[in-house]
Amino acid sequence: MFDKLKSVEERYEEINNNLSQPQVVSDNELYTKLMKEHKNLTPIVEKYREYVKVKQNGEEAELMLSDPTIDKEFKDLCEQELIESKKEIARISDELKILLLPKDENDDKNVIVEIRGGAGGEEAALFAGSLYRMYSMYAESKRFKTEILASNPTELGGFKEVSFMIEGEGAYSRLKYESGVHRVQRVPETEASGRIHTSTVTVAVLPEVEDVEVDINPADLQIDTYRSGGAGGQHVNKTESAIRITHIPTGLVVECQDERSQYKNKDKAMKVLRSRLYELELKKQTDSVASDRKAQVGTGDRSERIRTYNYPQGRVTDHRIGLTLYKIDQILNGDIDEIVDALTTHYRTEMLKAENEN
Repeated sequence: MFDKLKSVEERYEEINNNLSQPQVVSDNELYTKLMKEHKNLTPIVEKYREYVKVKQNGEEAELMLSDPTIDKEFKDLCEQELIESKKEIARISDELKILLLPKDENDDKNVIVEIRGGAGGEEAALFAGSLYRMYSMYAESKRFKTEILASNPTELGGFKEVSFMIEGEGAYSRLKYESGVHRVQRVPETEASGRIHTSTVTVAVLPEVEDVEVDINPADLQIDTYRSGGAGGQHVNKTESAIRITHIPTGLVVECQDERSQYKNKDKAMKVLRSRLYELELKKQTDSVASDRKAQVGTGDRSERIRTYNYPQGRVTDHRIGLTLYKIDQILNGDIDEIVDALTTHYRTEMLKAENEN
């Protein structure tokens, strides 16, 4: 591991030197590529240098302890320094192992989030609206930009389904573990008797992909136009601006009617289609190499029940890691960093275990 870390540090210094060269600065594509690599290597190099410093302190303390002439007070200080350095070396070594894990190539991408009401009818649609609001407020707190791609609203203010893009560096890395079934337990606004109901909403999180990453043959697409409709069957406009794209080989269907422009709706629908096809291909690759569940850590299986939001108790429980927080209002207002950080740590640890076993 430490040979690899030394090589990483050497590459880091090489990039530092290259970034100051006029020919690199004038080459925008190369400069951007090197800056991205520099950013990825920085936390590894900083942690490695911290390790080297702590290790040197421990070696100096050990050397001083071998001196028979030192007094008792100074000896005690050196022994304490040696103990502390050993603890720090163990901690930093674990952190370095995690930093050296293979990076998800999608982490820095924008993200497409699809939310669909599941079991529970109108109550599920209302909670789909609550989750859309939660993710939108979280994106705002991170200074990410949110844009609705497609939606099917209900008269009471919920969504049968809603797809939206969150644009911002690292958006996918922060939201990729949100895929799955979200369960809500509460007294519905539509329930007069005051009984607690359980409803479900499905969330899918997809990295935005470029044209070059997914090859779509135009001959494989069936594109239909129709008039946009709103909640209650009202027509949003009188022209056929809504778009439905069917990918014939896979049967995937994407609809978009939120824009008045047919061109804009088609562009948004294609973004969603590309991301869904990319996800399908990733799943095929993962399934072909995965011999057990460990190899599929963090794939975000959308059929898995991942979280429960219990309104009467004011709690949110993530079932994958056994985390329960009694602050449902803050979480639904977009304060989900504690959950995101805990999930990230958990899956990185699981990946490390899988690496060590291989």
